[in-house]
Amino acid sequence: MKLLVLGATGPTGRHLVDLALRSGDSVTALVRNPAGLGDLADRVTPITADATSPRDVSAAAAGHDAVVSALGRGNSVRADGLFTRASAAAIGAAREAGVSRLVWLSSFGVGHTYDWSSTPQKLIYSTLLRSLYADKAIADESIRSSGLDWTIVLPTKLTHGPAKGTYHADDRLPMKGNPSISRADVAAFMHGAAHGGEWSRRSPVISD
Repeated sequence: MKLLVLGATGPTGRHLVDLALRSGDSVTALVRNPAGLGDLADRVTPITADATSPRDVSAAAAGHDAVVSALGRGNSVRADGLFTRASAAAIGAAREAGVSRLVWLSSFGVGHTYDWSSTPQKLIYSTLLRSLYADKAIADESIRSSGLDWTIVLPTKLTHGPAKGTYHADDRLPMKGNPSISRADVAAFMHGAAHGGEWSRRSPVISD
């Protein structure tokens, strides 16, 4: 496939790009700073652009089979409108370029999934991550109503551990404590979702 990846220099995005390249995909990485791609730079098509700019994303999306977003705020708990602006840009770009498939990284606890959270999770989501999750909720609902062939991926707490390949994925998972999943496993799930139709127009929760 020809994949346009947003957030390719982030910790999840780098796993995703590396996996896509190893599987034979062609990858265009839309990034603010191509230097962040490191050793992947000469194996992808880098485009220096802003993921929240409709013009930039539209120009990059042409000719691709899917848009895959691994955008994140790193260690910041402030959203600054990143996800609402980026989702609007991605939806508009996909429509304009005729790209129907959109795989989007969100978080468990966003929107209606807050009600499924454990008590420890709810404490974190309603305090520390409140602003971030509010922004993500708006973005997720925009994607669900976009008419695109979307998948919104909802992982529990992200870690930097190695891929296990033994995670669970379903429309809803039981929660106890504050479970986690590695970014490498999340990237593998997103890559698989981009290639298959099992999770089309679904919001899978994934966790170890």
